Amino acid sequence: MGFFAKLKAGLQKTQEKLVHELKRIVTLSPKLSNASLQDIEAALLAADFGLAMTQQIVGAVKTAYESQGRGGGDVLTIARREVEKVFEGNDPALRRTPEGVTVVSVVGVNGTGKTTTTAKLAHLVQQRGEPAVAAACDTFRAAAIEQLKLWGQRLDFPVIAAAYGSDAASVGHDAVTAARARQAAWLFVDTAGRLHTKHNLMQELQKLHRVIAKQAPGAPHEVLLVLDATTGANALVQARAFHQAVPLTGLVITKLDGTSKGGMVVAIRRELGLPVKFIGVGEQPEDLQPFDAPTFAEALFAE
Repeated sequence: MGFFAKLKAGLQKTQEKLVHELKRIVTLSPKLSNASLQDIEAALLAADFGLAMTQQIVGAVKTAYESQGRGGGDVLTIARREVEKVFEGNDPALRRTPEGVTVVSVVGVNGTGKTTTTAKLAHLVQQRGEPAVAAACDTFRAAAIEQLKLWGQRLDFPVIAAAYGSDAASVGHDAVTAARARQAAWLFVDTAGRLHTKHNLMQELQKLHRVIAKQAPGAPHEVLLVLDATTGANALVQARAFHQAVPLTGLVITKLDGTSKGGMVVAIRRELGLPVKFIGVGEQPEDLQPFDAPTFAEALFAE
C-alpha cells in the first residue's frame, strides 16, 4: 500500500464523517442559507479544525457562493484549497547543522508515541545513508529505555542509555559525546513524557536542552513536539504550552488512523504557524512519513 493510500485510510474516520456531513448540508440547501453555513461551521468544529480555521473556510465558502452561486465551486474543493493555503511554506525537512552532529529533541506529554517516533526518525535518516544515534533520556520510565534499546536492535542504530532514574541531562551530555565519537550525522533525544501543566517537569526539559547546548552550540537544532491526533482540540493546548517552555521547530502527528478529529493538524498550523514535519499512520517504521500538505488536504476531503 502506497503512503497516499495509507494516509487516506488513516484519515478515513475524519474524512467519512466530514465529507458525508458537508455533502448532506449542501444537498439540503443549494443556496446556502445562514442556517446551512452554521451547519458547515458545526461540522468543521466537530472535526477539530478550530475556530479560526473554521471561520476561514466558512468565509471562503460564503464568498464563493455569493459571487458565483453553485458555480463558485463545491464546498469540499473550497475547504481543500483553504487548508492548502494554511500550509503554504510548510517545510517538512529536518534542518541539518553544516558541521558536526545535528541534535533533534523529541518532546511531548505521556503516551503520544515519542519513543517510537524517535526510533522511526533514526531509521528514516539511516535509510538515506546518514548514521544516527538515539539517546534514552526518558529515565522516569524503565520501559522507555528498554523499548528504545529494542528498536535500536531491530533497526540497527546505537542507543545511549543509563540506569532507570538517572539524571536525564547527564545522559544527554554523554549522548552528544558518543554521537561525535561515532561520527554520527544525527542524534535523536527521546525525552520523558511530561504534562504541559507541570512547571517543574518543564524546567527539567529546559535543563536537558541547556546541557546539550553546552556540548553542541546551537543544539538542539530541532525540537519536535509529538502529538497524539486522538486528543483532538487538547493537542492545541499542549502545543501552546510546550512552545512557550521550549521553542518548538516542528510537529509530529501520530495516531491519525485512530481518530475522526484530523482537523486538529490544521488548527495548530493555523494558530502557531509551526511546520508539520511528519505524520504517522501505522505501527511500521515506514508509516512515519514527511508531511505533504496537498496530499493531506486531498485525503481529508476526498469523495
